[in-house]
Amino acid sequence: MIGHTDNAIEIDAPIGFVWDQTNDVSGWPELFSEYAKVEILDQKDDSVTFRLTMHPDEQGRVWSWVSERTWDRDTWTVRARRVETGPFEFMNITWTYEELAADRTRMRWVQDFHMKPDAPVDTATMTDRINANTRVQMSLIKEKVEARRRRVVGFHDVPANRKRGGDLRTMVSPATCGSSSGFCGAVRLAPGEKVTEHYHPYSEEFLFVASGTLRIDLDGEPVTAGPEQALLIPRNVRHRLTNIGEEEALAVFQLSPLAPRPELGHVDTEPYPEQVTE
Repeated sequence: MIGHTDNAIEIDAPIGFVWDQTNDVSGWPELFSEYAKVEILDQKDDSVTFRLTMHPDEQGRVWSWVSERTWDRDTWTVRARRVETGPFEFMNITWTYEELAADRTRMRWVQDFHMKPDAPVDTATMTDRINANTRVQMSLIKEKVEARRRRVVGFHDVPANRKRGGDLRTMVSPATCGSSSGFCGAVRLAPGEKVTEHYHPYSEEFLFVASGTLRIDLDGEPVTAGPEQALLIPRNVRHRLTNIGEEEALAVFQLSPLAPRPELGHVDTEPYPEQVTE
């Protein structure tokens, strides 16, 4: 008898966000209730080998094993297998993701396995256990992924991007919250500091000056915006931000819609600052 389970759940989040959250193996102890620790042993562009350690069971035993995952984002498919099989003769899992709507994804796990003759339980018993636990874990993942879409993101919760100048942080984005139509963040500029000129081929930018005074050069034409003033920067318009005041400036930005790929979203038209201080 070959053990076989097939379970699925629908998650209210875009498929790319569900994919990223559930395939971040290093973060599995925060996503699954059964895993205490993950050790990454080898990482490639399309695969990862890792050791999983579970929380102690009812008898105080700690189970640990090495697994390998390979993925194909083009088909939204992941294949996993236990390298160290333990009580299993083999354990293979296929994860598939299906986009049901812009903000709804079906995640499905199909598991095929067989227990060794000397395993503590037989294949039929393990099938029942896996079915029951999979449903528990899927429900937890759904709850946690959906909660992450509603998280409040602080300025210092995300890394700084200083390559164009200033202290720029993208806060609400496809990566942090699963946004699907745009992203927003904020930039702090010291007096005299600037964000070098660039443009966005696919997105409009909405700029709100929360404090300080900025000169925004639009295709070389200067516009000044002060506290509590806003500005639209159309697609393909070159723009540079400069703090022309005597105090730190804080500006909030939003870009929409998203570029097809993140690296296509910005086109630089002048060199970055020569020295960047983290």
